[in-house]
Amino acid sequence: MTPENLLHLLQTTQKCTFGCPTIDRSVGGGIACSSLTEIVAESGCGKTQLCLQLSLCAQLPLSNGGLNASSLYIHTEFPFPFRRLQQLSQAFSSSYPQFSNPSDHIFVEPVHSAHQLFDIMPKIESSLENRNSHLPIRLIVIDSIAALFRSDFDNTPSDLKRRSSLFFKISGKLKLLAKKYSLAVVLTNQVVDLMGSSDGLNALRIGNLKFLCSSERRVCPALGLAWANCVNSRLFLSRNEEVVGEGEGMVNGSELVQRRKTRRWLHVVFAPHLPKSSCEYVINREGVVGVES
Repeated sequence: MTPENLLHLLQTTQKCTFGCPTIDRSVGGGIACSSLTEIVAESGCGKTQLCLQLSLCAQLPLSNGGLNASSLYIHTEFPFPFRRLQQLSQAFSSSYPQFSNPSDHIFVEPVHSAHQLFDIMPKIESSLENRNSHLPIRLIVIDSIAALFRSDFDNTPSDLKRRSSLFFKISGKLKLLAKKYSLAVVLTNQVVDLMGSSDGLNALRIGNLKFLCSSERRVCPALGLAWANCVNSRLFLSRNEEVVGEGEGMVNGSELVQRRKTRRWLHVVFAPHLPKSSCEYVINREGVVGVES
């Protein structure tokens, strides 16, 4: 598919809402179907919670920005957050009473290695072919892709070559499924600290941002440049601590205690159908909510 054809497809394709108008506006209406979207973040930014929320919102009717569909949630980092999913499900049911047990339509599949993920692709396609169910699967989440490859390969030339080959096999199959079944496919990725110049071949300078910063340090997506070429769109979640005032009390008998606030941001790093954009968000009991600027 040419870049021009992909751009047209993503501009006109159906989107899956995050359930928050502010976040949706930042990403052009939601997660685009028929393509692969990566969400990159360090631990504590809320990428898993965002994916759980997306999986619930996929069940919404088309008129509410959903896909009228179930989700397949492939988790690779254990344990799976069932308690948080139930909490989000309750909040979702409060907003949409017609969904009494929304978590029943999120099918959780544990995967322990990249080779296992590739081997179950036929099983996944078989599930997708079952279009007779009330809510067929139209969202696939893989949380996280980095955990699979980090456990399977060493940092040797031969292993890196085999790893890159498996990158393209898995992403190629996911893209075929996304296009064939009009799926939204979301993959989460971790970050690593950036060592040295930001001009290195680590996918850092691909996209809208000159560099990525979270927790007051420069980071780059895990898995490098080869993986960056496997996804159609990349979103980056960041977090930083800010001093919001001086509290009462003393530290070491002399200094006032500083009160701090965690601020989180979503950035569009690259996407052929989206301009540069970002939005602040907060995480509460009900889920991930954008902050109006």
